Amino acid sequence: MSFDYQEAFSRNLGWVTLAEQERLRGFRVAIAGLGGVGGSHLTTLSRLGIGAFNIADYDRFELPNFNRQAGANVNTLGREKLDVMSAAARAINPHIDIRRFPEGVTEDNLDDFLEGVDIYVDSLDFFALDIRARVFAACREKAIPAVTAAPLGMGSALLCFMPDGMSFEQYFRLDGQPPQEKALRFMLGLAPSSQHMGYMVQDAIDMAAKKGPSTAMGCELCAGFAGTYVLKILLGRGEVFAAPYGVHFDAYHNRVTTTWRPWGNNNPLQRIGLAIARKRVMGGGAGEPSPPRERAVERVLDLARWAPSGDNEQPWRFEITSDTTFTVHGHDTRDWCVYDLDGTSSQIAIGAMLATAAIAASGEGLRLDWQLRAGAPEEKPLVDATLTPDGDIRPDSLLPFITERTTQRLPFTQRPLSPGHKAQLEAAVGEGYRVLWLEGEQRKRVAKLLFHNAHIRLSTPEAHAVHQRNIEWGARFSEDRLPEFALGIDAPTRKVMRFALGSWQRVQFLNRFFAGTWLPRLQMDLRTGRNCAAHFVILAERAPQGIADYFAAGAAMQRFWLRATALGLQFQPEMTPLIFSRYVREGLRFTVVAAEQELAGKLANDFNKLVPDDHEPAQRVYMGRVGFGPTPTSRSIRPPLEKLLVQPGG
Repeated sequence: MSFDYQEAFSRNLGWVTLAEQERLRGFRVAIAGLGGVGGSHLTTLSRLGIGAFNIADYDRFELPNFNRQAGANVNTLGREKLDVMSAAARAINPHIDIRRFPEGVTEDNLDDFLEGVDIYVDSLDFFALDIRARVFAACREKAIPAVTAAPLGMGSALLCFMPDGMSFEQYFRLDGQPPQEKALRFMLGLAPSSQHMGYMVQDAIDMAAKKGPSTAMGCELCAGFAGTYVLKILLGRGEVFAAPYGVHFDAYHNRVTTTWRPWGNNNPLQRIGLAIARKRVMGGGAGEPSPPRERAVERVLDLARWAPSGDNEQPWRFEITSDTTFTVHGHDTRDWCVYDLDGTSSQIAIGAMLATAAIAASGEGLRLDWQLRAGAPEEKPLVDATLTPDGDIRPDSLLPFITERTTQRLPFTQRPLSPGHKAQLEAAVGEGYRVLWLEGEQRKRVAKLLFHNAHIRLSTPEAHAVHQRNIEWGARFSEDRLPEFALGIDAPTRKVMRFALGSWQRVQFLNRFFAGTWLPRLQMDLRTGRNCAAHFVILAERAPQGIADYFAAGAAMQRFWLRATALGLQFQPEMTPLIFSRYVREGLRFTVVAAEQELAGKLANDFNKLVPDDHEPAQRVYMGRVGFGPTPTSRSIRPPLEKLLVQPGG
């Protein structure tokens, strides 16, 4: 069948007239870069019926291009992008006129690249800022409109620079800035609303390595966005937002924002935004990436340190004794932490860390074996571990989720878990353990139980001392405590809590005269207790008898938590009912406040009535809630491995 231009693009008619379609056929568009967005720009504009292109790229397709680039597939690996995308455009319109620039855009060929061009569509690599600035400057000199659309998350931010309007440099203010500052200014200038930052992983942008995340959705939205502006500008139709105006559509947030930044990056709002962005993106707010490590034992421990522990206490230090052995120097917090009865909470955390180390070792083809060192004090256990090559070991499926696992203290949805979800979580705890689910209407009873247990937590001086020590105020990320913004309460409540924790006398005053426990309990316990898929209790087949049993319970808990993370579920520990009821069960006083000790006894009975009686209370080793909800934007992180190492014999 012979190619006919009018028939091939006849379905454009109605959105454009027949005369406008013919005009589109006569325009020439320049596209620099045929990667993430450039390839989609070329095919989109070819399907619009644009008749001529100047295209430039010097790169070849590689595997990391597969997630987003229009021409990347197994058949094009190693092939030049220019060849692949030229063929794709000609397959749409065999009469298309393409001038190719296989060396990319350079200062030497810039005039030729823009020769006869009606509009320029920018699709250079994000970090190619110097040549980008020169291209935009040349477009202005030659009175060529220029459009740039950036794929940001699952959306697109578009800026247009018209020959008689604000220039690229007047808007971005890149001249004379160091490379990282240029990248930051370009990023924030493209999207002053920063909608995409709300769901971007904190350390996803590596300025030094010139790498950042992208999605196919963002790239395709860019092509539609830029293609529409090309049509409007070339045909003189519709309103065109030109710099300092911009448009940012984010499909993830279901929101479109029109931005206006007079003076560009010199705008006062932009300058504030740049200061925040410098701290967030360049300052490594969520923890600096680990340096490359030569030894497998270091790589294993670098992941093991991400195991969970109560209030981010991290009751372990590591002594590397050889290339294949290390010793864990454990410690518990029983001497000052009311939540660590007999050190068992710390022992569960150490067990979780050992399980994490074993998962990390699997990625190295190693088996982890460990044993408690005889004679070490119970409050300071020593664990000797060995890494052994094992040809039968395969990377554990939970390995990718070690650093992703986190706590979410905000409400989840009430969407129930599927039978498949529950089956995978039940299997994760392993032999010797089972999962008790508290779901449906039981959530309300659990929420009430948590609400009343929180009264003990917020009304005893013993717990006050722990909270005073373990919250890092003003922090979104904390290496060794709970950051303020991860507490799951609103700003006014955080302010009240911060004031109250200044002294026990303040707590007593607020509790007595202002119902001081109500706001945090409503937000942190009742609201979250009701809003989840389910609460769960991990039960041991037999009640733990010593450190090794609590280590094993910690391993079961960690595998459950990592599996929840792998399933895309949010997770929050809920340990106070277990801890306070154990004090009651063993006849131990944990507070000088008699009313709270008495309340603990009543709540222990309520807890027993809530759950089936097919087990002994001592078999309950862990409790929490899971469900579908937002990913936390604040979390506890970990200090670098070097800070957790002790010298041999130390």
